[in-house]
Amino acid sequence: MKSIAELICSGAETQVYYLSLPGFDTHAAQLGMHSRVLKTYSQTIKAFCEDLKKNNLFDDTVIMTFSEFGRRVKQNASKGTDHGTANNVYIINGKLNKPGIYNEMPNLTDLDEGDLKYNIDFRQVYATILQKSLNKSESSILGRDFQTLDFL
Repeated sequence: MKSIAELICSGAETQVYYLSLPGFDTHAAQLGMHSRVLKTYSQTIKAFCEDLKKNNLFDDTVIMTFSEFGRRVKQNASKGTDHGTANNVYIINGKLNKPGIYNEMPNLTDLDEGDLKYNIDFRQVYATILQKSLNKSESSILGRDFQTLDFL
């Protein structure tokens, strides 16, 4: 993240950077592992945002963090969780139209075969960022048009 902040601050022409943080795929002993990886995540994002703010680029940068899969609601016998559906996407930017939680909180008693039910299609998030931040047509990348959201 430090290298990405340096590239952004240097004026590099790259519009999209991607990196991953391993350690979230916890099928056993989840509590300790998640605590460590979430601490790394939060410290890294905080430092990245501070670098952008110091260089007056926080308002011009959209940070999106996500997991490639959700987790099941019910803990398994190994004190972990298995792959599930629905997940959080975090959007960070200095000029969000609507900061905070965007969608409804999941209903833990109304599940789909043990999985959370999503209420925002992740492709709407991508379409919003493509259109409003990168000035790109989402249909050329996502294969069709999607209704955008108003967080940007």
